[in-house]
Amino acid sequence: MFAFTDFFTLTRNLVENFVESEENERLRNNFKGIKTMNVFSDRIKNLQPSVIREMFKFTADPSVISFSAGNPAPEAFPLEKIAELSDEILRQEPVNALQYSITEGYPKLREWLKSDMLEKGLFEANGDELVITSGAQQVMELVTKTICNEGETIICEAPSFIGSLNCFRSYGAKLVGVSMDDEGIALKALETALSENRRSAFIYLIPNFQNPTGKTMSLKRRKEVLELAYKYNVIILEDNPYGELRFAGVDLPSIKSMDKKGMVIYAGTFSKTLAPGLRVGYMIGPENIVNKAVAAMQVSTVHTNIWAQMLVYRFLTKVDFNEHIEKLREIYKRKCDLMLNSLKFSMPLSIGFTEPEGGLFIWGTLPYGDLASFCRAALDKKVAIVPGNAFLVDEREKSLSFRLNFSTPSEEQIEKGVEILAEVTKKYYN
Repeated sequence: MFAFTDFFTLTRNLVENFVESEENERLRNNFKGIKTMNVFSDRIKNLQPSVIREMFKFTADPSVISFSAGNPAPEAFPLEKIAELSDEILRQEPVNALQYSITEGYPKLREWLKSDMLEKGLFEANGDELVITSGAQQVMELVTKTICNEGETIICEAPSFIGSLNCFRSYGAKLVGVSMDDEGIALKALETALSENRRSAFIYLIPNFQNPTGKTMSLKRRKEVLELAYKYNVIILEDNPYGELRFAGVDLPSIKSMDKKGMVIYAGTFSKTLAPGLRVGYMIGPENIVNKAVAAMQVSTVHTNIWAQMLVYRFLTKVDFNEHIEKLREIYKRKCDLMLNSLKFSMPLSIGFTEPEGGLFIWGTLPYGDLASFCRAALDKKVAIVPGNAFLVDEREKSLSFRLNFSTPSEEQIEKGVEILAEVTKKYYN
């Protein structure tokens, strides 16, 4: 077992070397205490643990202020109601909750979702192209396994969600990152990527309050991206984990709701609106792809946790879900406003920050300098942030940006953490 001081040093080195891309593999293997052996498949041997997941171990120390996580706010969990509903299930339907079930998902939850998605324009009346998954992350895995051959291209925003990028890497996909502007993925750059990569399996997008930047794709850009997908006959995988967490601006239609040609796969989840530990998400898409995804699940997870599905269904039908969502929005608006106001008040004007209309993240960008030094200095002061190149297709690429999470820390930690970051940055910038 490592002493905490050793653990701190290793984690600090992990982030430092991740940013600088030196001896990354050696540090990760040493961190795990594993001697590398030549026993791994070609798909897995070069896959590395998520730097964010590794940082979680360090941020378990209560003296550390973590702006590095992506967890829902602790105060957002409806703990008493979940306990009550769980007790109901295990008393009233224990065998159903503990027995094998069908791969497509708990029938009552599927029907609720189909009705809800129909109202939102994401589903056809009398349709059945929906499968309940183990969170939205399993949708990424199922779609990649189902429609992407090794060596084919997946086009994604740059930066993008590290969990999805690692999923795509694990299947031997060629990743092509496309830069973003204030309206979302850059249109001209996207068309260039599509024209240069004719064997593209799909385009991966997070249109609402994107992870890590917090940006929202404009309605105009959504329509333009969909037209490009039609033009080049490439599927879009629309990941929408944060869509319900809008606390400013106006709701925008999903890309899936505008699709008239069956070219969009939609990933939804209850991880950010109820509880991530339940691992309940869902996938909607063309019938042939959903059917193959179901077959793929039958040789892996068999089906998503049935007790968790039953719990989600009972929560949706016995609790005012809209009222619950409004409470979440209030929490995240308050925390986001607090962090943004603190940053604007304390940080040098030369450092830029996005101003999200929802979700969990703010994206900061240094005007110049050394991101590695900045991250190291923050860690030395026990404030954890995520370096921007963790979210890039090529992790060795230089970045001046970093991700801040406002949902996980308390309001006191937000104020204190920003104050510490301001002390760090003022050493480098005016």
